[in-house]
Amino acid sequence: MAMDEPHKHITAHRDLVWVAAATVVVAFVSIHFELSEMLVTWTRRWERYQLDELPGVLLFVAVAFAWFAWRRVREAQAEIGRRMALEQELAAALADNQRLAHSYVQLQEEERRSLARELHDELGQHLNAIKIDAVSIRDCAAAESAVVRKGAQAIIAIADHVHAVVRDMTRKLRPPGLDELGLPAALENHIEVWRARFPALHFDFATDGDLEGLGERVNMTLYRVVQEGLTNIAKHAGARRVELRVARNAARGADDEVLLTLTDDGAGAAPGSAHAGLGLIGMRERVESAGGRFATESAPGRGFRLVARMPVRTA
Repeated sequence: MAMDEPHKHITAHRDLVWVAAATVVVAFVSIHFELSEMLVTWTRRWERYQLDELPGVLLFVAVAFAWFAWRRVREAQAEIGRRMALEQELAAALADNQRLAHSYVQLQEEERRSLARELHDELGQHLNAIKIDAVSIRDCAAAESAVVRKGAQAIIAIADHVHAVVRDMTRKLRPPGLDELGLPAALENHIEVWRARFPALHFDFATDGDLEGLGERVNMTLYRVVQEGLTNIAKHAGARRVELRVARNAARGADDEVLLTLTDDGAGAAPGSAHAGLGLIGMRERVESAGGRFATESAPGRGFRLVARMPVRTA
């Protein structure tokens, strides 16, 4: 981890103080003991080797090493500058990517909302009209023709089937009750559908805090995370119990955020295993593009747990 700027300055000043203090101590010792004269006396017998010139050579080596170190420092500073510029470019590209992902999610939800409205208003009404006409034909032909009555009954059955398919598609495209009743009611409705589909699977759902007025982005993001998470549990977990907790932390001095945890007691998976497929990747990208944080915890035989934290921006 890189040091912050004040700590760097403190370290540099401390090193300069040590260098200055060591220089003063060496100068004092040299003057007190007359080290130059002592060096001349000690090396006089090896005059032919010109050892008395050694201090000048050492001084040159010291200056050369200082110049070498200065050059390396300049190169290191230039490299650090280049890396910081690249990191800034990468951060800007990541921010742009998150904005694009968020815009894509918004457009996707708008298209889903429009499609759900069209299915409900247009196709639903026509199916109801077909069924009403078929019921009228069946009732009128009850005493005249068994063939006509049977055909009308088949039309009614087909209309009921198509209507159920449309209702299920509409629920998947746009969760019922989310706009009018809020996130808790929409999640409860979604879980009721799963309870009816998997009666052997026990669902435990609880909320905490004020979950009203979270906004379209937070509501839809958390709902889609639960939707995809339950689908993954049905596909891979083999679980018998599922716990869903949604809590808002808006205490004074704390970040206003919604914490969602979805836990099952299924088979689990080793970290980094192949189970971390497109579903988890999609959930992570959806949460992070909306400014939240996403994490998972799992181990073989110990179930699976996903956690999504979404900031609440009321401004």
